[in-house]
Amino acid sequence: MKRWTTLLIVICMLGITIPAMGAMSISKMRQNTRFLTDRMAYELKLTPRQYNDVYEVNYDFINNVRYLMDDVVRGYDYALERYYDFLDVRNDDLRWILSSAQYRRFMRAEHFYRPIYAHENKWHFRIYLVYNNVNFFYYGKPHHYASYCGGHYRTHFNNVSYYKTHYRDHYRHDVYDGHYRIRHDRMTYDMHRRCDFNIAVRPPQKEHHRPATPPQTRPNRPQIHPDRPSGDHRRPSVPQARPDRPKKDQNNKHDGRPSRRGQNSQVDKDRHENRRITPSGRDVRRGNGKKEKDSDRSGGSNKSNSKERTAVRMRTV
Repeated sequence: MKRWTTLLIVICMLGITIPAMGAMSISKMRQNTRFLTDRMAYELKLTPRQYNDVYEVNYDFINNVRYLMDDVVRGYDYALERYYDFLDVRNDDLRWILSSAQYRRFMRAEHFYRPIYAHENKWHFRIYLVYNNVNFFYYGKPHHYASYCGGHYRTHFNNVSYYKTHYRDHYRHDVYDGHYRIRHDRMTYDMHRRCDFNIAVRPPQKEHHRPATPPQTRPNRPQIHPDRPSGDHRRPSVPQARPDRPKKDQNNKHDGRPSRRGQNSQVDKDRHENRRITPSGRDVRRGNGKKEKDSDRSGGSNKSNSKERTAVRMRTV
């Protein structure tokens, strides 16, 4: 029993530590967030309130993408799309914190606007390409450096920016209203992901169709559906009517070989006329019987006449 309990504890510990080994730790994430925010405050001349709010926005962004970056570097489409979605959310939140002039300078600085890039199958922060001394800071830690854990992210406010709803309470500057989204159009998205992660534009996947087979037709038989595509072998829902036979010209009915149907009709006509001309067996028997009766009548009348003649002769004698 103790062996099974120990085994389960080891499995649980491995399940917790292995994902954490692949992603950035919390302490490391806070250090990178502070370094990025400190250089933004130095270049953009942020106020203390702006400095604290920008730290929250950068923290939320890095915390959301740190588990995606390995798949982003490998070039998976779903990871790239999610990464740039999180980046657009971060840049949208910064619009309400920075003034219009500060935001324009922010967009011109590539290490601020698109802070992560890939090199040799690893992802890095661009800010370290500009500032090499990672231990030097212009400002102190934000007042909630160790306590903030993403409480102002927009998922807690019905996907509405917290800094947008509290903008009038904290700031009085103009808001940048120009183009800022990377996934605004396909051309911009492809250009930035090629520059950030060296991922070329992939052609769309072709749909796999079965090769089309030519229609099997019998010799000397007209094709009923000449316009039907060769790949579709389904039977039509409505039966196709046969084409009408061409009508023959009545004036040229004797030209060429007569049809079998015409021959049959002519034979039937001749048979009907022969029936009318040739008497049937019943009619022949009736005629013979009538002749016999007539002959009997004539014979009887002849006999009676001969008897009368003999009687007259005997009287006269």
